[in-house]
Amino acid sequence: MILLLLNKPFRVLSQFSPHEGKTTLADFIDLPDVYPAGRLDFDSEGLLLLTDDGRLQARITHPANKLPKTYLVQVEGEPGSGAIARLAQGVVIAGRRTRPAAARLVGQPEWLWSREPPIRYRKTVPTAWLELVLSEGQNRQVRRMTAAVGHPALRLVRTRVGPWTLADLQPGQWRRADPTQLAGF
Repeated sequence: MILLLLNKPFRVLSQFSPHEGKTTLADFIDLPDVYPAGRLDFDSEGLLLLTDDGRLQARITHPANKLPKTYLVQVEGEPGSGAIARLAQGVVIAGRRTRPAAARLVGQPEWLWSREPPIRYRKTVPTAWLELVLSEGQNRQVRRMTAAVGHPALRLVRTRVGPWTLADLQPGQWRRADPTQLAGF
């Protein structure tokens, strides 16, 4: 059984098959028969798990397992306590309330790599960083949640899935991981 941790770069598709000249996982991983366990949007960065085991893939991705996923999100504006409370309680997206999430303001991560192209700086619009921990994974959920509370996401980086973290992986780097770590979750 193989489990890989990849730091998916910005503007990379979470798939191996070619698509309209876009960069895909095949540009970083040359191992046969591994597939993403979950997805990260084209414009999102960070931890993506890949495996060759269907049961492990289902255990990681199935919503019933409620595996926590941690995200750092740079948002437009400075969310107040009301916006943070709404994120923590869950917000309504497409007529459905999301599960409650752990949400808090954090400082800009010093360890975070620069992004190309960088986020557009606007002198009159401040930005802030949030840490969100979700136990579900609806399509574009983090972006939709922050927008719902009035603070659109400018940059989104997943840092943890269950017991696995990015640690010191740089964009495009990957390493093997121990799948038995999932037993504690």
